[in-house]
Amino acid sequence: MDRPIVGLDIGTTKIGVIIGEIDPSGGLKIVGVGTSPSDGLRKGVVVNIDKTVKSIERAVGEAELMAGVDVEMVYVGIAGDHIKSINSRGVIAVSRNDNEITRSDVDRVIEAARAVAIPQDREMLHVIPQDFVVDDQPGIKDPVGMSGVRLEGDVHIVTGAITSVQNLYKSVERANLKVAGVVLEPLASSYAVLEEDERELGCAILDIGGGTTDLIVFIEGNVRHTASLGLGGRNVTNDLAIGIRTPLERAEEIKRSHGTCLRSGLEGGEYIPVPGVGGRDQREVSRAVLASIIEPRMREIFTLALRELQKNHYLDTLGAGIVLTGGCSQMHGAAELAEQVFGMPVKIGIPKGFGGLVDAVATPAHATGVGLVQYGLARLTHGKDEDLGSDRFRGLFKKMTQWVKQYV
Repeated sequence: MDRPIVGLDIGTTKIGVIIGEIDPSGGLKIVGVGTSPSDGLRKGVVVNIDKTVKSIERAVGEAELMAGVDVEMVYVGIAGDHIKSINSRGVIAVSRNDNEITRSDVDRVIEAARAVAIPQDREMLHVIPQDFVVDDQPGIKDPVGMSGVRLEGDVHIVTGAITSVQNLYKSVERANLKVAGVVLEPLASSYAVLEEDERELGCAILDIGGGTTDLIVFIEGNVRHTASLGLGGRNVTNDLAIGIRTPLERAEEIKRSHGTCLRSGLEGGEYIPVPGVGGRDQREVSRAVLASIIEPRMREIFTLALRELQKNHYLDTLGAGIVLTGGCSQMHGAAELAEQVFGMPVKIGIPKGFGGLVDAVATPAHATGVGLVQYGLARLTHGKDEDLGSDRFRGLFKKMTQWVKQYV
């Protein structure tokens, strides 16, 4: 087959690899899946490169074996509370004498919009065009071919800490892989779980990962806001481990198998065996007790997201409601609790729009990995408009690496 499209989801609790190929009809077919526990990250940021490399190699090896291909190039997801975003506007005069707007004018106005001052320790990851204004006429998606003397363009700029991005690159490249692009994880997830009408009506994705919960807002088809909250599924697991006094590994298993986000309606009759810490005797704990520990933390995560939406005045614009995805969204009652907090419809985002190993990846935990592959397919098909920042960073990182090899 042609070179596969590979998504590498480097998360706090797991490394996920999804291998896809383009089928004869031009659609996406998933042919390989690999996962490995993640040992070298904290809150989405690499803190131990060697452990991260080993986890990547295990996950890639599993996916390669399933797909029967060798992986060379990957699209890498990035998250963490170091991610920041801003909206910016650029203004230019149309260059042609007949006032017809060309693609070069669009490129220039985007370049003008990205010319904002950011701290020296940060780098642009994405510069995502939103919409354009031609001679005071707003809401234009593609101004090419229109006539005007003044062109304005709005973009959404996503930045990350240079050191965090560098460590991500190092981990991937030490695993003998090349980085095709670095993609904000909730943006990747949106490719897998959102319908076009949800983007148009207004929708927010809440991607509840292990170390962080990532938020992205779409209004009228455009990315308007992104944010990262410093809480995730690992916090729920830690609460359980302390609350029922059991090892972290067992607390994670109990959360996945028996955890629920809602105390209401639970009877105390269902009990779960819980091993003790350090060889202590096994006990039994009711699901109601589990819920009394899980619900407050999940409610806190949703409340933080609610405040983020309120602070930026997006809550009343979400006509399509909220989409939950990520591993922790699979817990029983997550959508119902979110509806209580947000006061609007909530659904669980399941990856779709592909063939092949559908049953293996059609879960919220694989939304980012599948979305990375779909993002790569979109770039191959439609161009690179949504990755202007990371293309430049990759070139800068390559030059820095060559300089280090030459002089150090």
